[in-house]
Amino acid sequence: MSTPGLFASASALVVRDLRLMWRRRGDALQPALFALLVVVVFALGLGGEPDALGKVASAVIWVAVLLAGLLSLDTLFRGDAEDGSLEQWILAPVPLAWLVAVRVLTHWATTALPLIIVTPLLGELLHLPRPQLPALLASLALGTPLLSLLGAVVAALTVGMRRSGILVALLALPLYVPILVFGAGSVAASAQGLDGSGALLLLGAGLVLALVLAPLTAAAAIRIALN
Repeated sequence: MSTPGLFASASALVVRDLRLMWRRRGDALQPALFALLVVVVFALGLGGEPDALGKVASAVIWVAVLLAGLLSLDTLFRGDAEDGSLEQWILAPVPLAWLVAVRVLTHWATTALPLIIVTPLLGELLHLPRPQLPALLASLALGTPLLSLLGAVVAALTVGMRRSGILVALLALPLYVPILVFGAGSVAASAQGLDGSGALLLLGAGLVLALVLAPLTAAAAIRIALN
């Protein structure tokens, strides 16, 4: 009997994750609903003034997306650690870093990608100037996968601890702040008529580096936590 390859194991893991998510679809919707709630609260807090909302719209959307991803970060590997799946990941005939990368991709696709898709709607709610929308979408497309990759490292470091939700947030926030600064800063630069491509290039460089190093680091952290 032949051993499964990289793509066969990846597809099996994605199908399993999607099935589990469908069974707990109420929990899966929490990050998106939380982000929407953050946007609505900001809109109400600023009194619905179009000028005031337009100035902070991109930053508010970035904060909402960041917090939504942070909300689901503790559960990235927690369920697999509790039911013994992580031990099977280590014994699998494929690299552990590959399975971690697939899990991170699924996490991004189910938490951040839906928010990116509805960003134009959120922008209309916050009276985001339409010329800023392409820069905002580009920064989110580059920044949110980077958030998921860095968050995976933090989640792997704390997977062996009980009730580590607050600790995960405290460890992840310092890593998330530069991404927030560059992401929102690129939109602010474009709003002022400046070239915001420098911040986007930094986000892209960070994403490429994280794609290589983050799965390897998270895999090593999982091995340490389980041993």
